[in-house]
Amino acid sequence: MNFYDAINWRYATKKMNGDAVPKEKLDNIFNAIQMAPTSIGLQPFSVIHVTDPELKEQIQPIAYGQSQIVDGSDILIFTAWDEITSERINDYVKLTGEIRDLGEEELQPVRNMAEGVASRSKEDQFNWSARQAYIALGFGLSAAAIEKVDATPMEGFKNEELDELFGLPEQGLKSIAILALGYRDEDNDWLAPMKKVRRPKEELFVKPEVPELV
Repeated sequence: MNFYDAINWRYATKKMNGDAVPKEKLDNIFNAIQMAPTSIGLQPFSVIHVTDPELKEQIQPIAYGQSQIVDGSDILIFTAWDEITSERINDYVKLTGEIRDLGEEELQPVRNMAEGVASRSKEDQFNWSARQAYIALGFGLSAAAIEKVDATPMEGFKNEELDELFGLPEQGLKSIAILALGYRDEDNDWLAPMKKVRRPKEELFVKPEVPELV
């Protein structure tokens, strides 16, 4: 299946059948998430991988009873950094230096860019981090489609309760989205037979009006 066929095949599955996603397919999805581009390359997020049935049952009421939480094979919780700390910047600069064999002077522009983000308000820092995490979420959704694994992105959950369940505040993280992975139960999924609803391209893609030169 090519990419274009895959994105037409996928949909936000509402009912999953409980079948396990093979490790090879999971690894490919995880690799896509890891390789997703982020601003400065900082990757200011972490992804929690949940497979334990008892833990899924604790998450389900927090996610307003959505069945994919317990019927899905794997649950990925995308969490964003609550702030860009000096420690996090130092870790990233060090990693960049090790991988690219660069000295501190050569790494200074990278440090300056990261510190520029860190100079913003704490709320802006978190919102910036969350936007980077959403890029990775999109890559995960696309990779799942290529692997013909169903994936349901969710924002419908109580963030603070989920954060408390996993002790995220102590880790400097906040939950932003859940991605349920598994396989569709077509006979019991009301959305499965329905056509996708998307705005026409001529409305979605617009050309700016060029101002007249005076």
